Amino acid sequence: MELEGKRVALGVTGGIAAYKAAEITRLLVREGATVRVAMSEAATHFVAPMTFQALSGNRVHTDPWDTDGNGMAHIRFSREADVLLIAPASADFLAKAANGIADSLLTTLTLARDCPLLVAPAMNRQMWNHPATRRNVAVLSGDAVGLLGPASGELACGETGEGRMLEPPEIVEEVIAHFQPKLLGGRKVLVTAGPTFEAIDPVRGITNLSSGRMGLAVARAAREAGAEVTLVCGPVSLPAPRGVTRIDVTAAREMRAAVMRRLAGQEVFIAVAAVSDYRPRTVSDQKIKKDGDPPSIELVENPDILAEVAALPRPPLCVGFAAETRNLDEYAQKKRRAKKIPLIVGNLIADGLGGEASTLVLFDDDGRHALEPAPKLALARQLMARVAALLEH
Repeated sequence: MELEGKRVALGVTGGIAAYKAAEITRLLVREGATVRVAMSEAATHFVAPMTFQALSGNRVHTDPWDTDGNGMAHIRFSREADVLLIAPASADFLAKAANGIADSLLTTLTLARDCPLLVAPAMNRQMWNHPATRRNVAVLSGDAVGLLGPASGELACGETGEGRMLEPPEIVEEVIAHFQPKLLGGRKVLVTAGPTFEAIDPVRGITNLSSGRMGLAVARAAREAGAEVTLVCGPVSLPAPRGVTRIDVTAAREMRAAVMRRLAGQEVFIAVAAVSDYRPRTVSDQKIKKDGDPPSIELVENPDILAEVAALPRPPLCVGFAAETRNLDEYAQKKRRAKKIPLIVGNLIADGLGGEASTLVLFDDDGRHALEPAPKLALARQLMARVAALLEH
């Protein structure tokens, strides 16, 4: 229930993507939001207002002359909302919103709003790339309007390109992010996530059970907090959060190289990845066959990426992770002091490896700070608050 207690005003313009607004409504309600919908006259030709009324549980507004029995609807609509979301936002709507034209219910309530505005464009690729549309988008961005997308892909007209509206889960994720405090606004954050895989032969290797969920949650929380986030990710199947630059790697040395290439200008480095401590000295170029005695595999130590970054002359704020099976306090603090980092996040493997939730303890110069068990994203947001506090010191 990420949006519990939040009030979302949803405006739906005309276009084939209007059908997706029904799913947006459902997902917003599922996250705990109160949703009120206003539709343009054109939108009602694609989806019936009754659909949104059934999904939101509230009356749908379609008439710009509707007083709703208690004052002007276009005034009250946004005054009672925490955010106004227009999805889909047509090229016509963007043009009118950028120029302050109020000739319909949606454009009037946009101009009369008393809350932030988010727009999710949806149109043909040539309409999106037209100089007039680009100028209108620039004006809206300058007016602090949040632009959600568009994405690139197959369009309803049969063409392929930029202009496709973001999918409903992506838009709802953006609405959730909108309400998060921008504690890291303008900062650059580099995150590592997932396991590494150290090859023995073409089909076998040394790895671990890390799912990457915690690292992805950290990347998402940092982006929600306003940071520009780069994620260096080991082999995981989960998608990266929206708005995060992802670099995929496999082995520890690849991860180190990717981190070092992108370290310049980073203000925070959060090493969440479960990097293999060792790798085989030699890798067979053919599959090792089961013939006779088991093969002897000589191991060598992998680079310690976090320690190397922390030892730089002017390192970013470094945060480490320590997953242990026992003696968490002792081992985590020992690791923090050895790597000379200000903050390390510790957890027992039984409390969260591979799962959706975890129990974390933060260790810094002030001692031990236990966080209540929670979903990993909620814990990552608490971690971002601590990182922001350390950056201010």
